[in-house]
Order: sequence, then structure tokens, then C-alpha cells
Amino acid sequence: MDPTTALLTLADWRRAYREGASPRSLLVALAERLRRDSPAEAWITRTDADALAAQIGALEARLAQHLDRATALATMPLFGVPFAVKDNIDVLGLPTTAACPAFEREVAAHATAVARLVDAGAVCLGKTNLDQFATGLVGARSPYGRPSSTFAAERISGGSSSGSAVVVSRGDVPFALGTDTAGSGRVPAGFNNIVGLKPTPGRVSCAGVLPACRSIDCVSVLALNVADAAQVLAVIEGPDIADAYSAFAAGAARFGATLRVGVPRAPIIAGNIGYAAAFERAVAQLGALGHRVVPIDFTPLHAVAELLYGGPWVAERHAVVQPLMDHNPTALDTTVRQVIARANEFSATDVFRAQYVLREAQRDCAALWQQVDLLMVPTAPTHPTHVAIDFDPLGANALLGTYTNFVNLLGWCALALPAGFADHGLPFGVTFIAPGAADAALARFGQQWEAHVQPQLGATGRAFAAADAETAAPWPESTPTLPIAVVGAHLAGLPLNSQLTERGATLREVTRTAPHYRLFALPDTTPPKPGLLRVNDGGAAIAVEVWDLPIAAVGSFLALIPSPLGLGSLELADGRHVHGFVCEAHALAGARDVTAFGGWRAFLGSGTSTRIFSSITPESP
Repeated sequence: MDPTTALLTLADWRRAYREGASPRSLLVALAERLRRDSPAEAWITRTDADALAAQIGALEARLAQHLDRATALATMPLFGVPFAVKDNIDVLGLPTTAACPAFEREVAAHATAVARLVDAGAVCLGKTNLDQFATGLVGARSPYGRPSSTFAAERISGGSSSGSAVVVSRGDVPFALGTDTAGSGRVPAGFNNIVGLKPTPGRVSCAGVLPACRSIDCVSVLALNVADAAQVLAVIEGPDIADAYSAFAAGAARFGATLRVGVPRAPIIAGNIGYAAAFERAVAQLGALGHRVVPIDFTPLHAVAELLYGGPWVAERHAVVQPLMDHNPTALDTTVRQVIARANEFSATDVFRAQYVLREAQRDCAALWQQVDLLMVPTAPTHPTHVAIDFDPLGANALLGTYTNFVNLLGWCALALPAGFADHGLPFGVTFIAPGAADAALARFGQQWEAHVQPQLGATGRAFAAADAETAAPWPESTPTLPIAVVGAHLAGLPLNSQLTERGATLREVTRTAPHYRLFALPDTTPPKPGLLRVNDGGAAIAVEVWDLPIAAVGSFLALIPSPLGLGSLELADGRHVHGFVCEAHALAGARDVTAFGGWRAFLGSGTSTRIFSSITPESP
């Protein structure tokens, strides 16, 4: 039996190498299996035996430079892991065609994202099929064949990253690179029951990527689980002087424990394949996870989406292929040529007018994040057949971009995730959308969703397992934070909590202190506050919340803390020490000892508090 058939995730490959497997034996066996079994229409160019041997030889040479294998594996987080690349991204030694034979060209270097993967030890097995020039969400506009969903041969794979999605869903490679301008890294993920991670524009370099719309293009990651996608992002992200649109920025490490998740007030669902019921089930899952569902009006977002193909951004595509269209227009797919030719309908004045409209929309839509923390949408409103695409190629494609087209124009990040199955065994996916730079937090949230839904891994038949979601490997960069334990008025929902949330702090956990503290109700404080004191004897465990506060905001937060309170070292129930609120002992003279209540919130919820603080309204425990 081919041992590579059981190697689906990064965890599988790492485990095999830790146990002594040879990259040469595994990768040669995998390449041979893919030559026999992987669908030809998913690929444009395969890495040949000589090129694969050269990659393996370079990897073995790097391995020999380390004292032991464990050190090598720690240095190269993707050691010996195979991957595929959408064929609008440059890979040295393989031509870039963008699914247009007349455009084929040799390249002088890896794209930056590919170079970073190779530096991390990954091995490229070939280039995958796509909608020509990444123009489409159907995956069927290619002379190299029409990939189908891995769950239904009569239905499209989704595009433009069609081939990448198919080979990941089949378990041929654990991850593949795609690109995403209008949803090309999300729609095919939804149609193939896999994860599609679309970073914030500018987070990953597009140097060496043939542009579609250069100002908003993203390199995307397709994988079988969230941890794998996030770990690949951690390798390829970062600033790059070679890309003028590189704009790397780190955001929060995680969202709060309970989120407001915006969903369409009137979801746009088409066809009778069970997507409406599947989305209702997905919304119910949010409640089961403890999050609050907030129905919102998506009209402003749909208006932004219309700009992408209804406005002059199509001229960015024309800028790439103009010489070919001028001298050999029949080299382009008929539908692709029809889409890009619309660039000739717009003037320079139209471009600036559209930019003004977009800038106003970006300002207005940013206010949405005051109402919700995340958005959840159907990844696509329906799953078309090849016949339906042939009958109405432009209309069917436009419908697929309903919930994807606006995201890059607004500078946001997104994560497409499996959400079970609809009628006839078709996979159904949802996409979570977050503000720009929230990539690390969005991936953490995605893991929570994944652990709850327990999806099948693509079309492999294997169920998600916690062992596949290892997080010891690299994770997308986030803003450095300081964990601060709060015990009183800064608790969630209490009067001073806004001092944390206004500074971007997020709730990490609700826990208790070690049993070495006493809690006192301080007199003459507005709003009422407690004082926490460490004692040698007679202490108890006190309820606290630990919040992650961005380091950059610590100074302004400290300035708000009045005497006799301050930040000191606080011991938690599990023995960890974090910064937390403590009180000067002299201020507790005459203060009421409320330790017996076990925490400030419980004290406020008791009738006792009203007799001490006549100005406070008791809250529920």
C-alpha cells in the first residue's frame, strides 16, 4: 500500500518525518500516485522526475547541515511537505501560463510566497488549472480542461483557483496556493468542502503573481483544515519590498469569547439544492457556540460588490493582457475576452469617480464593525452545473460573487469553512469575514467553528480530528499583548470595561485566582470598585477575567487606574502569574470583606451590595 495515501495534513507529514521517513521515498511515491490517479484537468504542469529529484536533493543537503533531524524539522516547519501552486504564480523551473498557452512564459525566480515556502522546506509538485487569467469564479474557463467538484462531476469546482481546490480536496497535497480577487480562493473551497483562507490585502506579497486586479489581489491558501491554512499563512506573510502593494500589518491574536456575528437579514440563495436550510443550520451553530446572531442589511456591501465588475476595476485586468488582446484576441477564452474588453468602455474620469465612490463606501462600511465583530455569509448562493454555466456564463458567475466581491475592495480578510452538507450530498460552506489585519484572530475563531462542526476533510472520507489541528508550529503574526487579570469594575459588562475594549483588548479566559487572596469592597469609589489583597492565611480563590491588552495601549490604560489600585503580579488557579489589579493594604482599613462571595460580580448580584453602595443597581451573577 502506498504510505502517502494516509498523509493528508501537515500533522501527518510531520509525524512521518519525525518517525524517520525519507522525503525521497515519500515524495517520489506520491508523485507517481498523482501521475496515475490525480485528474489531468486539475493540473497544467507537473514537476518532472528530474526537477523533483533536484528539490529533494536540496532538502537532503539542508537536512545534513543539522546535528539531528529534530533540529532540522524545527528549523524547517514545512520540511518535505508537498504542495501545488495555481498557474498564475511563478515557480522557478515551471512555465507560467495563466491558463493561456499563447501567454506562456518562463520565469527567472520563484514568486515571493513560493520562495518562502521552499525556504521552509516545502516541495512543489506542479502548477494547477484556473479560470484563464484568474477571470472567473467558475473554474471552467481554461483550455486545459474543466475541473469538477470532487463531490459531483456534473457541477463546477468553482474558480478561479479550481485546480488547487480539487487537488487539496482529494488529499493529493495537504495545501495549495491560489489567488483571490473576487472570491477565487473562497468559492472553490466551498464547492470542495475545504478551507479557503483569504488574507488581508497586502499581508502576503504578490511579487511574482500575474495580476488580475493588482491593487486588491491576494495570494490565498487552500487546505484541509484551519491549522494547516494558518500555518502556511504564517510562513508566506510579511512585508516585501518587491511588491509595491505590500502592506503587512498585524492585528489581534484572538477575538472575545462571545461575539456578535452579523448575518444577512435576507440571505440571497438560488436554486433548490438545499442551501437555504443549510445556511439556517449554520446560523443555529453560532448560537450553539455561544455567539449572538445579528441580522444586518447587506445592501451597502452588495453596492460595493457591484463596483468590481460593473466599474472600471476591470481595466486592471486589461492592463495585464492588452498586448495579447490587441494582437491575438482569439487566444483568450471567449467569456474572458468579453469580460476584459469592457475596460474600453471606461474613461480615466470614470476611474477616479469610482475611486471616490469606493473611498466613501470604505468609510461607511467600516462603521459596521461597531455593530458586529464578524460577518458570516454563505460562501456562494448556489452550486451551478457545467450546463448552467455554459447556458449563462456571465450571469451564473456574477451570482457566485454575491458574498465575495466586496471583501478585497474593503480591505478585509475572510475564511471559507465547511458547514456540513446540503441536499444530494453537496458540500455547503460558509465564509467568516473580519476587519483588515484580523487574520490571526480569524484563524483562531475558525478553529473553534471547525472543532464544533467536525467536518470531513475535503473528499477524503476522513473526519476532522483534534490531532490534525496542532498549533505548535508557526501561527500568523499578531499584535503583542499583555495579559491583564481584572477583578472588579473592568469585568465584561461592568462600568469600566470600555477602558479595555476601546484599546482593542480581547477576553482571553474566565478563571479564578490561586486560593491566596481576599476581596474587599472599597468605600467611596465611583463606580464601586473592589480591592484584592494577597494574604498568607485565610485566602480564597476569586473570580477574575484575563484580557489581552495590546502592548501599545498599556501606558494609556495604566494612566486611568486610580490609587490605591494598581497593577501587580497575580497568581492564577493553575499556577500561572499574570499582571492584575491589586490594592494597597492601607486602603482596606474599614473596607467590607466580601471574599465569601467568590468574586465581585457575585457580590454585586447579592442583596448585600445595595446596603453598602446605595448608588449601584445589583446585577445578575
